[in-house]
Amino acid sequence: MQRKFLTNLLLLMSLNLLVKPVYIFGIDLRVQNLVGPGEYGLFFAIFNFSMLFNMVLDLGITNYNNRNISQHRHLLNKHFSGIITLRLLLGVVYALITLGIGLLAGYGVRQMNLLMVLVLNQILIALILYLRSNIAGLQMFRTDSFISVLDRLIMIILCGYLIYSAQHAPQFRIEHFAWLQTVSYFIAAIAALSVVIRKAAFRRLYWNRLFILMILRKSFPYALLVLLMMFYFRIDSVLLERLLPYPDGLRQAGIYASAFRLLDALIMVPYLFSVLLLPMFAKMLQYREDYSLIIRIAFPLLLVFSLVIVALSLQYSQEIMGVLYKEHSEESARVFRLLIPGLVAFSISYIFSTLLTANGNLRTLNIIAASAMALNITMNLILIPRYQAAGSALASCSTLMLAAILQLLVSMKDFKLYPSTIDLVRFAAFVVALTIIVYVGRYVPASWLVQMGLSAIAMVSCSFLLRMIRLKELWYIIRKETGS
Repeated sequence: MQRKFLTNLLLLMSLNLLVKPVYIFGIDLRVQNLVGPGEYGLFFAIFNFSMLFNMVLDLGITNYNNRNISQHRHLLNKHFSGIITLRLLLGVVYALITLGIGLLAGYGVRQMNLLMVLVLNQILIALILYLRSNIAGLQMFRTDSFISVLDRLIMIILCGYLIYSAQHAPQFRIEHFAWLQTVSYFIAAIAALSVVIRKAAFRRLYWNRLFILMILRKSFPYALLVLLMMFYFRIDSVLLERLLPYPDGLRQAGIYASAFRLLDALIMVPYLFSVLLLPMFAKMLQYREDYSLIIRIAFPLLLVFSLVIVALSLQYSQEIMGVLYKEHSEESARVFRLLIPGLVAFSISYIFSTLLTANGNLRTLNIIAASAMALNITMNLILIPRYQAAGSALASCSTLMLAAILQLLVSMKDFKLYPSTIDLVRFAAFVVALTIIVYVGRYVPASWLVQMGLSAIAMVSCSFLLRMIRLKELWYIIRKETGS
């Protein structure tokens, strides 16, 4: 199982690192600079608004299904037709709720038109994630890896043609970006559906009231968790756009988006870990297998990655934002410095919340998420009027840290995952080493890119010297499980 985790993680990471950075920096960033902070801020605020209620789209079915299919593969044939029927109904309910609340929130004609497109996109995204949960639950990780990047690959081709064309770029609008996403998601959904239909022996849609009620009852705790997490992670830009006067609200949402998009891109790495870990943890817990070795592999890798990125980002935030954005680079750098420590929180959370989810500790996770949401909204209401995007960034980072620490503490208690003294000493020494390296790196007589590169190499090397990452252990696992 450990070798399976490592090999599939390598494939998943390789595909995503080949495709998604091209999309983020070649497509999304180009769109931001092309349409300007106000227009992108409009898109970003409405996009996050459309995500606030996508719990209705899923009702926790995806996470429940991933765990369930991992433990009982035969249930795919039994459940698939009924769940697909339920998801079609939930799509209609979600659209009515989101568009209705949009009208009540005072959105104008243009905002509502954009919201309708983004609502359709959310329905397609939710469908893709559900289909992928079946693929991952069947342990078809390679197929899932390719489908995970398909929509972005299509966007690179279609959107890239328009935004880099001298003929089409001047007329490019944010609405075009949203519609191109729709096309990409639709094609990816068809590809995923074709894979699952073959495995599920799908024949027709059917409605079974008792089956639907059973699925909703079992998936409700997952749904509540998704709703709470979505609110404390996505509501910041919505509050910025709503609480600040026009056009300041749109501009501040755009500034926040410029920093948030980088964090959102980096979160891809811990998220990909969780994609593999959830079905693996579920299966290992079902058969009482030892999962501690996978945690000892995954957690240090993520911790080193996130700490190195955070250290470099704090030191070179001004230079990074100056290269990426034509406008507001100084303000974006300030917001980025407040947001980026959240990457460490995500690295912790995506390991231990995944373990707790696989074990069915939904009540605990929901209490933590509710506490985080309350803190986030309270801090935003206090900080946004005075500090604008920077206040929202501080609220977001504080919330993420609180949730991650609580999830870690609960996991340590419930699963007896206490770190040894030597592990704590290594961690402290690594943090001190990072601080020294990034400080000394500033005095290297070279460009900031060279300084950053040399510092990164020194930091990673330090992680090996301190045995934060143990190559011998990884190699031993691979050799042992291949019988070498």
